[in-house]
Amino acid sequence: MKIPETPARDVRLPEMGKRGFLHDLLAMATGFGLASTAQASALPDPHHQPPRRPGMPGKRFGMLVDIRKCIGCQACTVSCSVENQPPIGQFRTTVLQYEIDKPDGSMPAMVSLPRLCNHCEEPPCVPVCPVQATFQREDGIVLVDNERCVGCGYCVQACPYDARFINHETQTADKCTFCEHRLEVGLLPACVESCVGGARVIGDLNDPGSEINRRMQAHNQAHSDGIKVLKPDMKTQPRVFYIGLPDEFVNGVDGQASVRLVAEH
Repeated sequence: MKIPETPARDVRLPEMGKRGFLHDLLAMATGFGLASTAQASALPDPHHQPPRRPGMPGKRFGMLVDIRKCIGCQACTVSCSVENQPPIGQFRTTVLQYEIDKPDGSMPAMVSLPRLCNHCEEPPCVPVCPVQATFQREDGIVLVDNERCVGCGYCVQACPYDARFINHETQTADKCTFCEHRLEVGLLPACVESCVGGARVIGDLNDPGSEINRRMQAHNQAHSDGIKVLKPDMKTQPRVFYIGLPDEFVNGVDGQASVRLVAEH
């Protein structure tokens, strides 16, 4: 008895997004025993900074935050959310509220600590990105290409400042951009423009006469505590500087019994 042949079917793969494609590609590599080899050859060097992409020529942007002038009003948080439209409950910048116990047993001191991306000179988030979606411009601003990002979260884990998150709506990495779209047309970032106490200043670190350089120089001449950055031991060379930052916050506050987080937003 002759068994009739089954006609060949035209099998068409459904159109896949970039995440589905990468997922299936990895599954195929695993099935053929190639995953370990591919991973070994494809993993980026976490200590190698790729070439910077074009930015505003000749500039190197940085921000100065004077904690003595911050009143914790969260105007920066609100204005940033209005300007950049992150999902509800996610923030590119915020002001954390802490209380610090005093050695003499008196009332704890309250500290408002503005937080944002530090746009480091050696950003650890850039070299770990497997698809080069996170990149740094020649003017120092660190950005995310959302069309390329696959939402793996490597950069989120690599950032020592908790400045990154996975956007709930786009499922890609998100962070402060120094409002580069405003800087490019001569406007201030939303957080700087809305700060009622004038605690935030942004400027060109390459320009000796810029306001940010003048303020830092004046403070260093008049005060012995100097300008500080967060977690200097990480060797990332942050470009967000602080005036009045308590020593308890320089290398992190985790595990310190005398420092308590009161409110995040």
